[in-house]
Amino acid sequence: MMEVKVNIGISARHLHLNQETYDLLFDHPLTVKKALNQIGQFASNETVTLKTSQGEISNVRIVGPLRSYNQVEIAQSEARILGIEAPVRRSGVLDGASLIKVITPKNEIEIPAAIIANRHVHFSLDDAKKMGVVDKQKLKLEIPGVKRGVVDVEAKVSEDGFFEVHLDTDDANAFLLKNGDVGTLLIE
Repeated sequence: MMEVKVNIGISARHLHLNQETYDLLFDHPLTVKKALNQIGQFASNETVTLKTSQGEISNVRIVGPLRSYNQVEIAQSEARILGIEAPVRRSGVLDGASLIKVITPKNEIEIPAAIIANRHVHFSLDDAKKMGVVDKQKLKLEIPGVKRGVVDVEAKVSEDGFFEVHLDTDDANAFLLKNGDVGTLLIE
């Protein structure tokens, strides 16, 4: 078994939009607030409010660039606030995604897009090859600290992948983690 140190990134609630949906919600192009570790991706200045009949969450940031699909990524605690049962899914897999209203000052739309992103680790093609990992491979992440543990993560291999694990805020809070903490990836 190979053991590899890996930085842990905490993925807070956010959404990805396609051009058509973005244009319904905003009258200007998506603008960059800050670059993210994943190459070419960025946190935008634009935010929305997520709403259901049971709750709402404001200031949810759009992550760019725009994609070919709409996806709202939340943690289970946020799904409870919204009163929805969001399924755990790999990014871009939206079957069974919960219906959610997305609101801006310009407009509001209701789309089936809310999911809880699965725990995953990004690999570039080169890193995956060096470590003998393939896309969608199941791996283990050993988390250090006072509330240490081992969790399942899925390999996400792409040309522009930056080697980093992504956990949502609920996972991070459960293990008392902060952005940049280091875990150990266990590769069989």
